[in-house]
Amino acid sequence: MSKISRRTWLMGSALAASQGVFAGGVSGEPIPGFEQVQVETDPNKPWEPYTDRKVRLGIVGHGYCKFGLAFDLQYHPNVELVAVSDLIPERCAEMAKLAKCEKTYPSLEEMVKDDSIEAIFCATDAPSHARHAILCLEHGKHVATAVPAFYGDIEDAERLLECCKKNRGLIYAMFETSVFHDDLYAMEKLYAANVFGHIVYAEGEYCHPHPIGAPSLPSFRDWRKNGCPMWYPTHATAYYVGVTHKPLVSVSCQGTPDFDPSRRIPNAIGNIFRSEVGLFRTEEGGLCRIIICRSQGEYLEAGRIRGEYGGFNQKFIGDETGKKRYEEALAQGLSLKKPGLPPNVRPGGHGGSHGYLAHDFIDAILRNRKPAVDIIDALHMTVPGYYAHLSALKDGETMRIPTYSL
Repeated sequence: MSKISRRTWLMGSALAASQGVFAGGVSGEPIPGFEQVQVETDPNKPWEPYTDRKVRLGIVGHGYCKFGLAFDLQYHPNVELVAVSDLIPERCAEMAKLAKCEKTYPSLEEMVKDDSIEAIFCATDAPSHARHAILCLEHGKHVATAVPAFYGDIEDAERLLECCKKNRGLIYAMFETSVFHDDLYAMEKLYAANVFGHIVYAEGEYCHPHPIGAPSLPSFRDWRKNGCPMWYPTHATAYYVGVTHKPLVSVSCQGTPDFDPSRRIPNAIGNIFRSEVGLFRTEEGGLCRIIICRSQGEYLEAGRIRGEYGGFNQKFIGDETGKKRYEEALAQGLSLKKPGLPPNVRPGGHGGSHGYLAHDFIDAILRNRKPAVDIIDALHMTVPGYYAHLSALKDGETMRIPTYSL
């Protein structure tokens, strides 16, 4: 098989994007996770308009994945899309065309000066998420960002938290897709109803295969290449934090480098690990295994839990106490299916979560309520990965993980 150079691969990717292909490299195959998914909603909970007010929104970041428009925010009946932005002029123009938006800005720094915009979705590079969220909040804008909350700089966690504390009247949301997976959505409802009891053991897995020697997805300033697996942990850590809304408090982690020593070339931060696996202690005293893996096999964003009285792995299974609690919760009206979405807002990719995250953000603004993933859950999903990587660098030394509160 002939080798494909990075330059040739990027040229093929750019051609695919210019032709409107939503994702993929030279093969044109979809980016894993971006497949449109249909979900079975609760027929008794259709979407009903709360108000006719429209949130005046800006969207920043088009990129290789066309990510800024992937959540259908521009179609939400309670949204007026005011402006879009991308640092690359050609991508900004394409974004404006696809969104049918007349106003564009060359950067977020310019967009935040627009007093007519009240909320911004930042679908930008991971290392900029915290800085961009802070910039929006400091200019009086509600803000949602893609995951993770920060990337690699632990001081960003404190800076972001302090900014949220100073701007309590504004919504901060992190668009963690796993929280609106059908299974995690059901787990969260059952945990809140005390069906499981304490969580004894949880697992979260984010496996995104990258062929050996092949480049990862193109990214701004090559951030995807110059990090480490556990700096992007939230698809997996959500399977504990998103279920319980409680933190992980310590970790022992190991990393696996390439098995061929000749390919163990440190990246810009000195990382050689392709996969990292951490065993975490939870605040309630249980254990949680998190794996972030780039080796071959299926693409996976998945998890499962085991509690004192029952567990959930695609479905609920429990002992007599658990079954009784489960049946009582359902009899009292607990629904494990997601409600309907507004018209023209699709469930979308990443397990049918995109539309739900978009609607949750807008609804949180309109009702002045906590979003699905607020600043505390965002940090409790992101920070553990930072300390897990430190543990892996020290051959599994147990590391304490700070916890956060408003």
